[in-house]
Amino acid sequence: MAGLFDLTGKVAIVTGSSRGIGKAIAHRLAEHGASVVISSRKLDACEAAVAEVNAAVGRDATIAVPANISSKDDLQRLVDEAIRRFGKIDIVVCNAAANPYFGPMGGIGDEQFDKILRNNIVANHWLIQMAAPQMLARGEGSVIIISSIGGLKASDKLGAYCISKAADMQLARNLALEFGPKGVTVNAICPGLVQTDFAKALWDNPEILKASTTGSCLKRIGQPDEIAGMAVFLASKAGAFTTGQSIVIDGGATIV
Repeated sequence: MAGLFDLTGKVAIVTGSSRGIGKAIAHRLAEHGASVVISSRKLDACEAAVAEVNAAVGRDATIAVPANISSKDDLQRLVDEAIRRFGKIDIVVCNAAANPYFGPMGGIGDEQFDKILRNNIVANHWLIQMAAPQMLARGEGSVIIISSIGGLKASDKLGAYCISKAADMQLARNLALEFGPKGVTVNAICPGLVQTDFAKALWDNPEILKASTTGSCLKRIGQPDEIAGMAVFLASKAGAFTTGQSIVIDGGATIV
């Protein structure tokens, strides 16, 4: 294994990692040597992902700790359990998100808007603030926030979600400035349209899928594993001089 990408001895938390992009990231972090805490709301889904990833990497690399990101108590328990089991946390991947509304901003309810902002911004802030102190004390660590190209564009169907993802990019920049002097990097990854259950409302609609892919360079939808490699880079020695960045992985959709 190339030393630049070797994560042996590192411990990672990945939220929303029982499926989709989160599971792909957990798999690749584990493949590169990390111990990974797989977390989502449902224990059975987490345990299924643990079994799948451990079988793929050939060792007991992952454990399941369910947590609802909208609950501060759940997130604290997630951090506490990771430290109890592994002694530390080196990598935090804020991947879990919510989008309970699809339509113009004029139709979104207060409860839906609040849920998007709470789950997609505030929960990330909570988790990072819980895990960061022990990273800062050791003088090393990596925080990765999964944002979206939606944070770079206007949308008439995902407006509140896009607002939250733009805020995630700024959260990464602010924390990169704060944490940098103590050796902790903070970055955002901004995927384009990826074939996950979370984004099914987009790629399962032939018209929306065509509009999204026709205007991109690669003319196709992305796959979860095509996002995971960037997380490995940012978490490893290879990404040690990269911080405060919002890295777009979208098949060239935003350059056209």
